[in-house]
Amino acid sequence: MPELSYLALRSNPYEHDGYCLRPIRYEDREPIRQWRNAQLQVLRQAVPLTVEQQDAYFQRVVLPLFEQERPGQLLFSLLHHNELVAYGGLVHISWPDERAEISFLAAPARVRNPATYRQDFLTFLQLLYRVAFEDLRLNRLVTETYDLRPAHVAIMEESGLKPEGRLRQHVQLAPGTFADSLMHGLLAADYAATAP
Repeated sequence: MPELSYLALRSNPYEHDGYCLRPIRYEDREPIRQWRNAQLQVLRQAVPLTVEQQDAYFQRVVLPLFEQERPGQLLFSLLHHNELVAYGGLVHISWPDERAEISFLAAPARVRNPATYRQDFLTFLQLLYRVAFEDLRLNRLVTETYDLRPAHVAIMEESGLKPEGRLRQHVQLAPGTFADSLMHGLLAADYAATAP
């Protein structure tokens, strides 16, 4: 399948220092499925995805996004020196409110290396901020992160996301085991004040 580009964006892809944030590639669906299944504890996904479910999702949900002027989500593959290392994007986009939620998931091997994960995630966020605030002209980005990921939260805050609240015992990870959800946000004005 040829490289696709989003009708909603002026620029495809976004690049910085050996990294490339490009519209999600159809060929990345299987590694992404494996990463999701390996990291269920940090996702809003209750059970592992099958190959058939992932293929159907890409056909029914992901591919139509490329032709929409105002899609409900924009998903990206993050490449480092042409190797797929992570994926994510802007989800739950509310165009009337000029708001979106950030989604991010890296390859498990990269998650296990704190320095690599930090660099991947920071670069992803910096490139995604360009997409959201410079290209799409959104006003606000939000995140929800389970409190069992302190290093992940520290990287978000390093990137400029500001803590906005804690939802106590918001998700049940296993019977009788709950985690808090930490809410963060970033406004276009925050980004403009710190952007290079």
